[in-house]
Amino acid sequence: MTNNNQLSRRALLATTAAGLAAASLPPLPAFAAAPPTTFKHGAFEVTVVSDGHLVLPTTMLAPDAKPDERAALLKTAGQSGDTYNAPTNVTLLRSASDLILIDMGSGDRFMPTAGKLWDNLKSAGIDKTKITKVIFTHGHPDHLWGAVDELDDLVLPKASFHVAAAEWDFWNGDNATRGLPAERAGFVTGAKRNYAAIKERVTMFKAGDEIVPGIQVISTPGHTQGHVSLAVAGGDGLIVGGDVLTHPIISFRHPEWKPTADHVPDQAVATRKMLLDRLAKDRSKLIGYHLPYPGLGRVERKDGAYRYVAEG
Repeated sequence: MTNNNQLSRRALLATTAAGLAAASLPPLPAFAAAPPTTFKHGAFEVTVVSDGHLVLPTTMLAPDAKPDERAALLKTAGQSGDTYNAPTNVTLLRSASDLILIDMGSGDRFMPTAGKLWDNLKSAGIDKTKITKVIFTHGHPDHLWGAVDELDDLVLPKASFHVAAAEWDFWNGDNATRGLPAERAGFVTGAKRNYAAIKERVTMFKAGDEIVPGIQVISTPGHTQGHVSLAVAGGDGLIVGGDVLTHPIISFRHPEWKPTADHVPDQAVATRKMLLDRLAKDRSKLIGYHLPYPGLGRVERKDGAYRYVAEG
């Protein structure tokens, strides 16, 4: 059983990027220690590493949906009760000259079940000091707060950092405070803290830019004002989607439903529909940050909507 204070806190945390996730998951010990998944894609070796998971209220997935309809879809996903576990899947891309991390997880200030990235990398024999570049999809805690340690020092002091200009401007501008509910003030403080730590090593980008040859920025706003995804060249394509599509049933069958975590809900709906159409048409692979670990799959059209088909 959970008390009202616990649910209230979880409801607050669910307004982050992590408020949208997951399907039925293995028990906590197995999930927290999930081994990396590695595959070859074009010129890159792709590795997905777990940062642990978040514990969130199921109501945040689609608060405006009919409760019985939402409950039926959650049951199909193996989710019941007041809360569920939301995976956090971090992507690492290795090329001939770079080791590129997409997002940095939660660090040690968000939830005790998350912030496992560095331990999991070490267990897999991956030296984090060899990471040369970090690309952020957006500035929510579970994607950005792992940039600094408990002393606010950079975890990767030798890496370069790459942030969408629109996302940087949002979190560092006055609208980040005025445009969000008061209970999200901590998200703004945390984003500013982590962005300040990387400001001497950051490069801004916009939609269409290539971070390195073979990794191109796709504009996917709505979840946050400057949210981006990354298209990785090779084969039929690979899209590292961040938090555009985050629930393995709801995001695909009902992209019009509006999770609490989205900053600009109508824009997020349009973005989901755009990306789903592209993924179904191109047959590109997708890595979803909050889809069931390792978050790798494809999208198919089904019954006038879409279906997520997991791989790996």
